[in-house]
Amino acid sequence: MSGRAQLMWDDAVTGYDFGPEHPMDPVRLDLTRKLIGAFGLDEELKVVAAQPAGDSTLRLVHREDYIAAVKAASADPDAADTSYGIGTIDDPAFAGMHEASALIAGQSVAAAEAIWRGEAEHAVNFAGGLHHAMPGSAAGFCIYNDASLAIARLLELGAERVAYIDVDVHHGDGVQAAFWEDPRVLTISLHEHPRSLFPQTGWPEETGAGDGEGGAVNVALPAGTSDAGWLRAFHAVVPELIEDFRPQVLVTQHGADTHFEDPLAHLAISLDAQRMVQAACHDLAHEHADGRWLALGGGGYAIVDVVPRSWTHLTAIAAGRPIEPTAEVPEEWRHQVFARTRQLAPQRMTDGRTPKWLDWSEGYDPADRLDQTILATRRAVFPQRGMLP
Repeated sequence: MSGRAQLMWDDAVTGYDFGPEHPMDPVRLDLTRKLIGAFGLDEELKVVAAQPAGDSTLRLVHREDYIAAVKAASADPDAADTSYGIGTIDDPAFAGMHEASALIAGQSVAAAEAIWRGEAEHAVNFAGGLHHAMPGSAAGFCIYNDASLAIARLLELGAERVAYIDVDVHHGDGVQAAFWEDPRVLTISLHEHPRSLFPQTGWPEETGAGDGEGGAVNVALPAGTSDAGWLRAFHAVVPELIEDFRPQVLVTQHGADTHFEDPLAHLAISLDAQRMVQAACHDLAHEHADGRWLALGGGGYAIVDVVPRSWTHLTAIAAGRPIEPTAEVPEEWRHQVFARTRQLAPQRMTDGRTPKWLDWSEGYDPADRLDQTILATRRAVFPQRGMLP
């Protein structure tokens, strides 16, 4: 294995644009790419622009009639068939939608191929992580499910065990659905409780079916959960499952919308805690998957203060040159931010937090809402996998 990390990037991914009133502004991708460059991380990375995913690749997850509907809406947005989830408030149709969506998917699939073939150890596609798209419909700002497509391609190439960790504030429902009955894939999602947030799924009792029973894991966090609780939940559930499953590849989704500044959700996570989970995923890949790690972006709608810094930390960790939280944000990037958005950019790569958490092994409080959440997940899944809850 080369050991070198790949950054998947093509300027055209910013064509994934639902319009000026939509919260998923592609400027977040452009600003992230510029911040990565401003820190000089290009010197540590191989920057790759892959081809769009072709129809045969898209059909690994998506139905042929749905792909045809996306293409039709891409050519004529006014004729979008809303029965496929396209042309809705969440997923407005736009010209070139198929091409932009297939391009993002192509980056994740190519990254998975490079990792499996030993051409790269780590790969990052922060434009990806579009985890809500279903086999036959768009959902939650997602047209094609690049995370599921990357995993499906790994299975097609011969992988027998792929683990997926999703720390977006929203449940990774599309990826869970794609592999609901497949024992080769373990999906783990930490997200805000479905009572208070889209897509209203991701209950602890959702654990897979058939041969895949015990292969879906859901940690439904109470609204308002902050750094200590989020980190406690992650470390109380994820490492044990990954150690037991022994994945050949680890795929992770790092939606930045858990942040306390995000306008669309209700968790209270800092940039510093996000960075710690990114580093933990990197370590899990090395401990249990021979270093094979595909890291994706996802949600995140604080497009200046949060998203670029969070995903630049992710990319730096993958590149083997992590950025100190106290590092100053390069001045050139701050000027670019103001010129593009008329917003003032953050000064440092930290929120000024030093998160700590109480490890699950030190005991739990059955009356605490967070600990109830963790217990519910462990009791639902661990026995199905032959593990103690």
